[in-house]
Amino acid sequence: MTDFNTTDFTNPSTFILLGIPGLEAAHVWISIPFCTMYAIAILGNSTILFIVKKEPSLHGPMYYFLCMLAVTDLGLSTSMLPKMLSIFWFNSKEISFSACLTQMYFIHCFSVIQSGILVAMALDRYVAICHPLRYSTILTNPIVAKISLAVVLRGGMLALRYPILARQWPYCKTNIIPQPYCTHIAMVNLTCADTRISSYYGLFVLFCVMGLDVIFITMSYIQILRVIFSLPTKDARLKTFWTCGSHLFVILAFYIPGLFISLLSRFGQNVLLHFHVLIANVYLLMPLVLNPIIYGVRTKQIRDRLFRLFTHEGA
Repeated sequence: MTDFNTTDFTNPSTFILLGIPGLEAAHVWISIPFCTMYAIAILGNSTILFIVKKEPSLHGPMYYFLCMLAVTDLGLSTSMLPKMLSIFWFNSKEISFSACLTQMYFIHCFSVIQSGILVAMALDRYVAICHPLRYSTILTNPIVAKISLAVVLRGGMLALRYPILARQWPYCKTNIIPQPYCTHIAMVNLTCADTRISSYYGLFVLFCVMGLDVIFITMSYIQILRVIFSLPTKDARLKTFWTCGSHLFVILAFYIPGLFISLLSRFGQNVLLHFHVLIANVYLLMPLVLNPIIYGVRTKQIRDRLFRLFTHEGA
């Protein structure tokens, strides 16, 4: 086998993904929870898409955005996990330069789209609770389509700069990536060029996604809470707040681990590498598993349709 080391070379044709550095002997065991999460993500999100398609009463803005979230989850999990599992099971660590850039693009693209969909869902809940009588006239199908297109275009355009920058860099340190997939920050660490532009752009994307999106969602829920607390009875307040429960759980599952990972990457220099990589993997994969479970368990219409599906009633 070729000896992949840190000798001088420029622009290697392949990179080496190490998987979980320091835990190579346990890769087969580590693959079990990751494979399980992948199976749950595929099955859960596919079920959401099938139920919404089959149930006419679910053909509304909230469930259209939910379908977008399911498609995004499927795309993000499929961008990462097949290659990750091939590393764990078959020690297939090589990835071509073009494939690495492609994987990087889709991971970042789907992540930004996922955040944008959560913003669109917050808008949906805001209109439904704060302007219920105008809900159907504000969130019409053309408006929902335009919002969806804007979310997808934003994700695609913001992520496009990453592979463009990475393709221009000279790589003269090593071709070894100490994680199971290609990301922007991982490739920045391999280059010997000045990457300040890339770092600034990464901060810009972080501000657009983790900053502006969180601000918009927070403002939406401030208005929602004002309406909820103005309701006359406790039961009415709880019932109205509970309609936002699924969305709130999904928001927490997405943004809180993301904030933790961002802080860990900047201030956790003394954290063991394999722990850092494991946490980063769990952060990316956990929302993909939790989203269909949360909406499947907490949304009555989906839960009832799923029950009828398994009992062969009303199919």
